[in-house]
Amino acid sequence: MTSPARSSARRIAALLTGILLLVPAATGCGHNAGSGAAGGEATAITALDYYTDESEHTQWGDLLTACGRTVGVRVEQTSVPGASLIPKVLQQASSRTLPDLLMLDNPDLQQIARTGALTPLDGYGIDADGFAQGIVSAGTYQGRVYGLAPNVSTVALIYNKDMLAEAGVAVPRTWDELKAAAAALTRPGRYGMAVDANATFEGTWQFLPFLWSNGGDERQLDTPQAAQALQLWVDLVKSGSMSKSVLNWTQADVHDQFVAGRTAMMINGPWRIPALEKDANLHWGVAPVPVPRLGQSPVTPLGGEVWAVPQNPSKARQEKAARVLSCLNSPSNMLTLAQEHHTVPSRTSVAAQHAEENPSTAAFARSVAAARARTSELGTEWPKAATGIYTAIQSALTGEQTPEEALSHAQQTATGH
Repeated sequence: MTSPARSSARRIAALLTGILLLVPAATGCGHNAGSGAAGGEATAITALDYYTDESEHTQWGDLLTACGRTVGVRVEQTSVPGASLIPKVLQQASSRTLPDLLMLDNPDLQQIARTGALTPLDGYGIDADGFAQGIVSAGTYQGRVYGLAPNVSTVALIYNKDMLAEAGVAVPRTWDELKAAAAALTRPGRYGMAVDANATFEGTWQFLPFLWSNGGDERQLDTPQAAQALQLWVDLVKSGSMSKSVLNWTQADVHDQFVAGRTAMMINGPWRIPALEKDANLHWGVAPVPVPRLGQSPVTPLGGEVWAVPQNPSKARQEKAARVLSCLNSPSNMLTLAQEHHTVPSRTSVAAQHAEENPSTAAFARSVAAARARTSELGTEWPKAATGIYTAIQSALTGEQTPEEALSHAQQTATGH
């Protein structure tokens, strides 16, 4: 499962203006995947994703092949680098060569649906019953579901059990406990806590659990609730409990710091579990992201990719693609994907079963139940707010501005005035 670093929202914003004018005419499909003309039988369909990692490409390819076989169609999978996916989709939309089945990072779904390039799934009899509400929201545009994710992710607190035990520190549940634990765990050569605070959407993604759990809202960033959340990160850096280098770290860097013993706790996702399990001497645990006060549940962002059916003149291919999409989202395939990628099945009942069978993902599964789609409030305007947030994080952690000042500027970035 990929992290939101692959989100291409900024690239979409730059390209959408022209594409919006072109897509109404872009309902054709120039590939040769099966005849599938308007009234013909489809024998093959194309699928486009960004699973270029060899193992990931193969795993998804095998599943696409199996689902294609169940509906009587051959699936021709193409994978492109994450940064290339959205530009390619928009180019295909304008040249009438869209694939039959398309994977998108969930924050990108609304941007692409707005162009008219996608078809609503209810037209194929596909519903989202049993899916967590945040997952349905992530695939929805203007009240209709255009994409569904078989499995999803979010973030949690991952901690070194041995370091906490040695320091006599309990797993922190609240912000105050987090600050105290991070301070007690910090010593020469080791920080107590690590996050990804870099100047990308990934930095925003890591901050959202703190913003949202404190009642902050991306619709209005210059609030006391948002400032308190940002102040927590400032306090961790100022106290020496968290390295100032978090300003440049990716989630992969944070993971490396944790594995190397240079941080005792980190915010990260379940996609790190396979690497963590490789080190037999590393004893780690997973807990929910600490919240402002006891009794609260964290509100975390939803990660993962949705599958959608683009527009094209071949109804036969669209129907086959929709049936493959439905197959990908079957309970059994959700379990297969979750086990392969250490992620969380999108259907609530299947997620509960997976968490029971895989305790290391239980905290992630609990958080997914209440996780929020990044586009749920602002829709296609989300990238502006995300940019404002990570810019504010940078300004506050470097000491250039107070959290209040930084978030005031973030609000200006988000609204354009």
